[in-house]
Amino acid sequence: MREIFLTVVLLTLSNIFMTFAWYGHLRYKQAALWSAILGSWMIAFFEYCLQVPANRIGHARMTVAQLKILQEVITLLVFSAFSVWYLREEFKWNYLVAFLLVIAAVAFVFKDGLVP
Repeated sequence: MREIFLTVVLLTLSNIFMTFAWYGHLRYKQAALWSAILGSWMIAFFEYCLQVPANRIGHARMTVAQLKILQEVITLLVFSAFSVWYLREEFKWNYLVAFLLVIAAVAFVFKDGLVP
């Protein structure tokens, strides 16, 4: 179970970095595009430093499909919080419905359990 916990923590931290790399610049639209691109690449480096070990550790107990769907749920959680808190966008009911459908996908992917 230690691998699962560590994988979730690393994927969460990775997604925080990636969300800032992909969407953080939207708060600074007055900045030159080249600086947004460069800044995003610099942030993304740290995302990869967390994501690669997360997938290697997680693959000991999960299939690639399980890792991917877990990462998608984490991405949605991180992105939802980011868009409301950082970008100050409204979280709508249909976003919640879509999120619940992704959680249903997780249930199907993990139906057979973890890799022994």
